Amino acid sequence: MTNTFLGTPSAAIRTAPEWPSAAHFDIPTMLAEGWRSSPFTEFVVKIASRCNLDCDYCYMYHAADQSWRSQPKLMSFENIGLLGERIAQHAETHSLTRVGVSLHGGEPLLAGADYVTRFAELMRSKLDGQCEMSLVCQSNATLITVDLAHALQRNEIRVGVSLDGDRAANDRHRRYRDGRSSFDAVLKGIETLRSVDEQLFSGILTTIDVRNDPVATYEQIVALDVEHCDLLFPHANWTTPPPAKGSESTTPYSDWLIPIFDLWYHQPRQPLKLRIFRDIMNLLLGGVGGFEMVGHGPVTLISIETDGSIELVDTLKTTYEGAASTCLTLRESTLDAALVHPGVVARQIGLDALAPSCLACRFRDVCGGGMYTHRYRAGSGFKNPSVYCSDLYKLIDHIATTLEADLVALNRAVQ
Repeated sequence: MTNTFLGTPSAAIRTAPEWPSAAHFDIPTMLAEGWRSSPFTEFVVKIASRCNLDCDYCYMYHAADQSWRSQPKLMSFENIGLLGERIAQHAETHSLTRVGVSLHGGEPLLAGADYVTRFAELMRSKLDGQCEMSLVCQSNATLITVDLAHALQRNEIRVGVSLDGDRAANDRHRRYRDGRSSFDAVLKGIETLRSVDEQLFSGILTTIDVRNDPVATYEQIVALDVEHCDLLFPHANWTTPPPAKGSESTTPYSDWLIPIFDLWYHQPRQPLKLRIFRDIMNLLLGGVGGFEMVGHGPVTLISIETDGSIELVDTLKTTYEGAASTCLTLRESTLDAALVHPGVVARQIGLDALAPSCLACRFRDVCGGGMYTHRYRAGSGFKNPSVYCSDLYKLIDHIATTLEADLVALNRAVQ
């Protein structure tokens, strides 16, 4: 079958090493010449490999990589202990004083209150005296009970919740397997978290669907009185294009985001932190970003599967089978071994990872080529612009123009 967006077969056969591979990097020479990777400071830990929802865009279950089928349903306490030991070792080697651990899945809260408590206790016992650890959990919130919320509170685990907007927006994709809406259960879960401790609810993660009204989506999120929100492009690439892009030059995602930016930016006081906008503004003003969707700073995140496999960022599962694999395990390898894996090196070498067209772009240092996962093209790999290139350019240009106008007005006011 031919994909008209690409003009190439949608199931292209990879006949040569795709970028990055060991063939593209002389890592021993890089190390000898003084290059050093940045240590891992964020760990996405897949404590549960299954989910009680069936979100149709999920990169775990509805994408190219189906390795979840062979994963244990829960991470063993043996592997949790090994993980704690490996992180402690990594922290000592690199003089880290603090790391972040994110409970992930699947749906991590399928593991239950006792498991989550044991996870936190075991991890902290391994890291005690070596470094501090912040714990967060990314959840669909449908399983949160008062008992579970109390367990999260006792173990100082804040919860980020996935929600795509109002009922109609959320239920386009985020439903139970039998088709039932998850919306009421999510709101009830958030309410339960807040009834136990207002600080437990840390933020919202929203995947963009341009069929949803952007302002209504924004207003629903604001109504939750949440501190943070991430607005995410659907995980897509050049071989499996985004659902709303009819051609490379169209900009449906920036056209959806810009009305939200204008409403958010021009309010006297922003009611929440929208990370994509804040990071773009910081980068435009010469600062740094903390969001993998923009900028070209080194990515210091690694993922651990329930069987103890050390993997690259899990969103790579949308590209091809095995894309996230490092062939390393907690039992057999240190975390430092992953630092010299080509897939990690590629996300830590900054401008050297960008395609020629990205290097020539006026927004090179802001966009940074876009999210690494979104650059994939079967046959060549990841050294391409983002499949959302035109959207990112239009969004960044709009934000830059808005900031420039305000800075000019401010300069006039103080003269």
